[in-house]
Amino acid sequence: MPTPSAPSPDDVAQATAILAHVQNYLHADPSVTNVLPLLAVLLDEDTGVPILLGDILRNAARLVAQEAKDDSDEIRLMVTGLREAAQEATDWHVLHWDVQRLNGHAFDPASPPAP
Repeated sequence: MPTPSAPSPDDVAQATAILAHVQNYLHADPSVTNVLPLLAVLLDEDTGVPILLGDILRNAARLVAQEAKDDSDEIRLMVTGLREAAQEATDWHVLHWDVQRLNGHAFDPASPPAP
């Protein structure tokens, strides 16, 4: 498998900007029927944000541990923090089951936001 090209900080900023766009959209109180397809992609059990974020954090921890010039308590603490955060993020993948169950329910149309 060829080595993938490195994403730029701008690439990552674009990804987080898209997540911020979804966040802002949800603040506008859209209908649940419009939100569920977005959640299905965001929380996909194989390629959703929790799985990707967990893998990113886990690999970052591995790289820091491998390449640290010194094996200090501070480095070990940061690596442990990254690994724990990776596990917590990955644990959120179970939310995809909730989204699937929500798809089986009927919802009233969204009410307009209160003035």
